[in-house]
Amino acid sequence: MKGVILYTDGYCKPNPGYGGWAAILLFGKVRKELSGAEANTTNNRMELTAALKGLQALTEAYQVSLYTDSEYLRQGITDWLPGWKARNWHTSSRQPVKNKDLWEELDHLTSRHIVSWHWVKGHSGNPLNERCDHLAAVASRMAHTGRVSR
Repeated sequence: MKGVILYTDGYCKPNPGYGGWAAILLFGKVRKELSGAEANTTNNRMELTAALKGLQALTEAYQVSLYTDSEYLRQGITDWLPGWKARNWHTSSRQPVKNKDLWEELDHLTSRHIVSWHWVKGHSGNPLNERCDHLAAVASRMAHTGRVSR
């Protein structure tokens, strides 16, 4: 199985508000950068969207090393998801799971791959995390001002 490194980040200021997401995929020496934005969203939705968009870009099954600065994303997919599903998408305090639509899609996408989830401290000088943060912020600002992001 081929391997890929995936860095992701989400951005939303103010939160909620205009948000941006970014993903960087590394296939050996090949690098692909993706980004986009949404209005009326949250930082957590953008974190999930970044991971989804990165995984959606994969056209076949991969061994994925995914790096995120979002504990919400990492813990949600590795620790909380099985319990949410067992409780019919409710938290341990019996509240509906927020962002259920994205969690369901992420659960489906990750089943196609072997994904190892890694947390990196945000804004700590990791070049790929910093680049994702920059791309997500730019996408958000461009959407907010009505410009088209590429």
